[in-house]
Amino acid sequence: MAAEYYCADSENGHHIDDPSEDALFDLISELNDADNTFIVIQPDQDDPAWFASVAVLDEGGYEIVRRDTTRRAHEVTTDTSIGRIANDLIIWLAARDFPGRPTRQTNAF
Repeated sequence: MAAEYYCADSENGHHIDDPSEDALFDLISELNDADNTFIVIQPDQDDPAWFASVAVLDEGGYEIVRRDTTRRAHEVTTDTSIGRIANDLIIWLAARDFPGRPTRQTNAF
């Protein structure tokens, strides 16, 4: 079954469709500086409009990149807390646009 919204792929070939916060935590925990240095999260489609990545830093910790071309957003941060990274990514991913997902409605009073 293909991803409904997005997928996460690690350098070592681990692939998860629509990963949860716990799954992202596990993927990040498995990163190392030898043969599994990064993960990429993006829609499972050709030429995706956005992506996020987490990469191991030589000096310790992680570099987190979030890019969304539809919103002209590009952010690069660093962090050492895997839990905080996974949580921040889930929040960021929830705000992305997905084809076929109902749009948010606001009530104007």
